[in-house]
Amino acid sequence: MADDKGGLEARALIAAEGGGWSGLLFDNPVIGLSPALTWTCSVPLEPVRGERAALDLDWLPWAAADWRAMAGAEVSCASFAEPAEASVYFRGHHRYDRVAVRVAEQRGDRIRVVASVSGDIDGLGPDEVAVDTWLAFRGFTVQLSDVSSAAAALDRLSAFTVTDGLAEVDDPRGIAFRFQPR
Repeated sequence: MADDKGGLEARALIAAEGGGWSGLLFDNPVIGLSPALTWTCSVPLEPVRGERAALDLDWLPWAAADWRAMAGAEVSCASFAEPAEASVYFRGHHRYDRVAVRVAEQRGDRIRVVASVSGDIDGLGPDEVAVDTWLAFRGFTVQLSDVSSAAAALDRLSAFTVTDGLAEVDDPRGIAFRFQPR
């Protein structure tokens, strides 16, 4: 599954089961970043030559007053991190410049994501990778500089999306507050 230059072919990168999506409420006053709720889609890919691979779509600025109603949310950008970031993980971290991602439908806490990324910045091989896959909701992480309790974190999150039915869960890193559906 290598091209004539030793890179991967696009057909080698196929979405696998078990992916997830989540929200991150984050700020960074040092660089002037106000609190914003962004989304991440983590898509495992079928193993390539027996090795793990994945596609991550980060910092998606989907505006959604209710995380249980995401169908139709979409974003596209033409340059890495403006605003979304797309990365394929296979023997390292490979960035892609352009992102187009849409929530085609939602069933409960699962969303069907249709995405394509293109503009292979780091020479992985395929110029474009496309997926159409179902992802399970993994909850929210709240990491705000001025929040020091779970109650305050949930209150701040409620300014961005519906929070009823969410319960706190441990953050293994100990630097944020995490919430998942009960």
